[in-house]
Amino acid sequence: MKTFKIKSFIFLLATGFCFLATSAFSQQVADKIIVKVDNYIILKSELELSYQNYLEQSDQTPPPDAKCGILKQLLFNKVMYAKAEIDSITVLDEQVEAEATNRLSTMVQRAGGDEKKLEEYLGKSLADIKEELLEPIKEQLTIQKMRGEITADAKVTPSQVRKFYKNIPKDSIPFLPAEFEVAQMLVYAKVSKQEKERVRKQLLDIRTRIKAGEDFAKLAKEFSADLGSAAQGGNLGYRERGELVPEYEAMAFSLKPMEISEPVESEFGFHLIQLLERRGNLINTRHILIRPKPSKEDMVYTNQFVDSLRNLIVKDSLTFAKAVAEHSADRNSKNNGGRITSMQTGSPKLVAEDFDYNTYLILDTMKVGSVSPPLPFRSPDGKEAVRLLYFIDKSKPHQANLKDDYEKIYQAALNEERAKMLDEWFYTAIKELYIDIDEEYNTCGLLEGI
Repeated sequence: MKTFKIKSFIFLLATGFCFLATSAFSQQVADKIIVKVDNYIILKSELELSYQNYLEQSDQTPPPDAKCGILKQLLFNKVMYAKAEIDSITVLDEQVEAEATNRLSTMVQRAGGDEKKLEEYLGKSLADIKEELLEPIKEQLTIQKMRGEITADAKVTPSQVRKFYKNIPKDSIPFLPAEFEVAQMLVYAKVSKQEKERVRKQLLDIRTRIKAGEDFAKLAKEFSADLGSAAQGGNLGYRERGELVPEYEAMAFSLKPMEISEPVESEFGFHLIQLLERRGNLINTRHILIRPKPSKEDMVYTNQFVDSLRNLIVKDSLTFAKAVAEHSADRNSKNNGGRITSMQTGSPKLVAEDFDYNTYLILDTMKVGSVSPPLPFRSPDGKEAVRLLYFIDKSKPHQANLKDDYEKIYQAALNEERAKMLDEWFYTAIKELYIDIDEEYNTCGLLEGI
């Protein structure tokens, strides 16, 4: 049997603008069904959009069979989705709803936090945008779950890793860019008691208005600083225990259905919470979030506090790791000495593309082992903070080798093993499915060897 390797073409499914651009894009393409897999289809517009995404992400001339490779990946995904239905592999509707809410929030942030701008750009309401996200997100999450089950037993031994590396042609061994190891200590500005009291009073006034008959959803859209949920009338969808910050969760689980809480303070600000429904350890809530705003004096005090910690670190009276453990507000790095990890790989070894432009410029002026002066910082959700950066280490650009890059080579070998398992699974799975390919695309050899 002749098999094909799952190629590493970039295929973005339901990632905000890319997915929602499909409707506009398809108007420019003479759309038609090009592949059927049981009850699921692949449209010509899907292929063309995925190909355009690939071209935009790649800085190299695409190979002649690039579009066929992308279609193979699309077909593979549809086969997994169809087979998941047969095998009763499902994801919870609540999980799909929560992911749709998160992605809509991200889209609003990318639009500068302007909901109307996003609606105008896409030509539809936020409610319609979210509705269109649900099905492709369900498909994507199901495929991820199916892929995980297929490759759950994948493993490679050290000898297999070495063999994998030796089999790479010398002229194909990747040249790795410089890698950085950086830690941060993040301190949010403390706001005054007077400012916190102002926010509490504002939320109590809003609570009174709701109890008097005003619409919670309308007031959430008007006042809430949580832009993603505000677009949905403050609704966060169904969440399990442990998914929400402790203060919010404790209050939400103590409420009766449709009851509205007093203002609750968390690390994000103050919440007015309404419990919509509870199903065991699942709760469906909505909220209005208002953040106290630090004054100029608050920012000056925070900057001075962080600078005093820096002086202790520079004098070796305090380690950076201890300062992070005692004072940093970044939960993602607090327990590992403040090390920043890549959002793409989760690795603490970062490349230039992992940093925003300003952070990279700062690192470019620092020496390994040094600590930056206090730096102003704004979190993705708009909170004002001050941070220190600790430049731990920097590697030189080099060709990958087993001594310095074993973990990367191990992951590459493991991914190859997973790809083999997926290939074998694919050619078994398609025998259980009805597949019809448009004649125009038969030259791609999608089912070659069957």
